[in-house]
Amino acid sequence: MEFLTSPIDWWIEPFRDNDFMMNALIAGLLTVVATSVVGTWVVLRGMSFLGDAVAHGILPGVAIAFVVGVNTSLGAFVAAIAMVGGISLIKNHSPLPEDTSIGVFFVGFLALAVVIMSSQSGSYSGDLNRFLFGSITAIDDADLVRQALAAAVSVAGVVVFYRAFLVMTFDETQARLLGLRPRLAHLLLLVLLAVAIVASFETVGNVLVFAFLVAPPATATLLVRRVPAIMATAVGVGALAVVVGLLISFHHDTAAGATMALAAVVMFLVTLVGQAAVKAATTRRSISMAH
Repeated sequence: MEFLTSPIDWWIEPFRDNDFMMNALIAGLLTVVATSVVGTWVVLRGMSFLGDAVAHGILPGVAIAFVVGVNTSLGAFVAAIAMVGGISLIKNHSPLPEDTSIGVFFVGFLALAVVIMSSQSGSYSGDLNRFLFGSITAIDDADLVRQALAAAVSVAGVVVFYRAFLVMTFDETQARLLGLRPRLAHLLLLVLLAVAIVASFETVGNVLVFAFLVAPPATATLLVRRVPAIMATAVGVGALAVVVGLLISFHHDTAAGATMALAAVVMFLVTLVGQAAVKAATTRRSISMAH
């Protein structure tokens, strides 16, 4: 219970005395901003499977970039855009439902990543954990700049196309009648999704980015109703998960990315259970008053 008995030592000292912890905190908060504003639309539009697919679809780009010797974030972004473009192409030019094209690209990109990683030229087992689970405690200034740019692009894109995203989410026919071009808006949302995922790549890694993309916005939808409020609440929930996860990782020597992701999921579950308990208590009270 040191976090209660010695709050300064537990909550403040790790960030004040360790530069890597402060960099990790900034990186985590930037990740939360990018994933929360885009993840809100992912949750509201029921695009969680697509988000998971794109998150895993960056792996072959990362692997190829590593083998060639170029920036892995660039490789991740190219792979994400290729996957987004392929899914949109199949959706718009075939009778197949969207989840079919998502599944095909998901498996194809993941298989390509495994082939590259298992080849002689792609033998980099020492870096595999970083690709899969992130390396937030090894973030440098250049990484922070890239994450800040990605977060800025995500926020700016959501602000500029807010009306199109909002109408498209709840009534695609109305969006078309209003001239908002829902297909183009959907494609732009997928691009922003790719940006947010790549922004989170160094922080929580390929495997765990999905937790930050979905858990904080899902928690927010349980607490508030208006879309801007959902985004703001999601950022707050994600920020708390980052702080708590980093501190638990620091004090108990656990994997930082996984601990932050687990904290975000636990917050969702606690909120869900709490809301269910409140509803049950309200129902019982109403029944007892009726009698």
